[in-house]
Amino acid sequence: MNEKELEIVKRKALEDHIPIIMDDTLEKIKEILENENPNRILEIGTAVGYSASQFARYTDEKCKIDTIEIDEERAKEAKENIKKIGFEDRINVIVGNAVDIIPTLTNKYDIVFIDAAKGKYPIFLEESLKLLNRGGLILADNILYKGYVMSDYNKHKQRTAVRHLREYIKEITENDNFETEILEIGDGLSITRVK
Repeated sequence: MNEKELEIVKRKALEDHIPIIMDDTLEKIKEILENENPNRILEIGTAVGYSASQFARYTDEKCKIDTIEIDEERAKEAKENIKKIGFEDRINVIVGNAVDIIPTLTNKYDIVFIDAAKGKYPIFLEESLKLLNRGGLILADNILYKGYVMSDYNKHKQRTAVRHLREYIKEITENDNFETEILEIGDGLSITRVK
């Protein structure tokens, strides 16, 4: 693994204002990955491949990662980055809309990481459950969405995203099949274990 390349990808993403996983969120996920020792991870929302590369870094060589990216240009950049970092044999970038792609996947996953269109989180949850191994984890990033989810003030353009995130939170916290923890790190991270 080329740590220097990983650092370059992070720096460039920040300079280009491409949202990537925040350091404190990553620290928590590192801990989760080391405890869970997953064989397969599904990531919804690749961006430039930074988080998928970090997941590969903190897991065993046997762990394979499928990651979905809707933006073709970004997916191309992610593939190049992943190759430079040295994880192309473990990370598979799938280009397209996750809403369409997830139902076509046949692998079973130990961990699903959701970090894509906020308004689609409830759909991603429903579809991911069909692919998750028993006792698996669903992690959702940006779950508090700049504090909007917990406040009454929402700009018009955030309203739909906030409504869907609240629906997602309601489902993961009130459904008896789930054990959920919501952490106020980064932009909010929910950790849901499916019983």
